[in-house]
Amino acid sequence: MTPFHCGPPHITVAGAAALALTLALGLSLGGCADMSASQRGTATGAGIGAGLGALIGAGSGGGGANRAAGGAVLGAAAGALAGNIWSNRMEQQKRSMEQATRGTGVQVSQTADNRLKMDIPSDISFDTGRADIKANFRPILDRFAATLAENRASSVSIVGHTDSSGSDAINVPLSRERAAHTRDYLATRGVAPERVEVEGRGANEPIASNDDNAGRARNRRVEIYVAETAPR
Repeated sequence: MTPFHCGPPHITVAGAAALALTLALGLSLGGCADMSASQRGTATGAGIGAGLGALIGAGSGGGGANRAAGGAVLGAAAGALAGNIWSNRMEQQKRSMEQATRGTGVQVSQTADNRLKMDIPSDISFDTGRADIKANFRPILDRFAATLAENRASSVSIVGHTDSSGSDAINVPLSRERAAHTRDYLATRGVAPERVEVEGRGANEPIASNDDNAGRARNRRVEIYVAETAPR
C-alpha cells in the first residue's frame, strides 16, 4: 500500500518562484479594478516587487522554496514603497491645471507611472529657434507655480524638444535652454530651483512628422512632469 502523506506538498524552487510571481502579477493587475489611482500604484509596485523578490530568493540557494516565498513577501513590501504615488494632492493639481489650460491646447494627463504630465505646444511656449517664454505661456506657469506651492512634496522635471530643422549641435542646447527658461520663470514665482530638473532632447523624440510645418510645430514643445514619491 502506498503510504499516505499528510504534510505539505513538495514544491520545487522553480515552482515556488513561478507561483509567487503569478500571485504577484495577479495582485498588481487583476486586483486593481476597484482601486483608486493611488492604490493601483501601490498594488502594482507590490506585485512587481513580490515577483522579483521571489525570483531572487529562489536563485540564492539553500531552502530555495522557502526563500522564494520569503523573497516574495519582502519584495512586495519594498515594491509597495517604491516609485511614484498618485495622491489626493496630485489629483487636485491635475484638475487645477486642466481648468487653467482649458482651450489653450495644453494637454494634461496622468502617466502610467503616476506622474502628472503637461504637454505645452509651440504656439503657446516658444517661437522657432527661440527660448524666450511667450506672453501667453506665463499665466499657465503662474497657475502651475501656485499648485506646486500647494504640493511641496512633489518634484518637477521639464523636458525641452525641437523639430528637426538644424543640427543636433544647435537643437540639443536649444531644447535644454527652453526647459531651463521655464524653470527660471517658475523660480521667479517662488518655486525652488532645486525642485526642478531640466533636460533637452533636441529633435530625438518627435511626436509628429517633420516633413511639414504643422508637424514641426507639434515637435517644438516642452513637457512638464510632476512626481510625488511614496514616503520612506
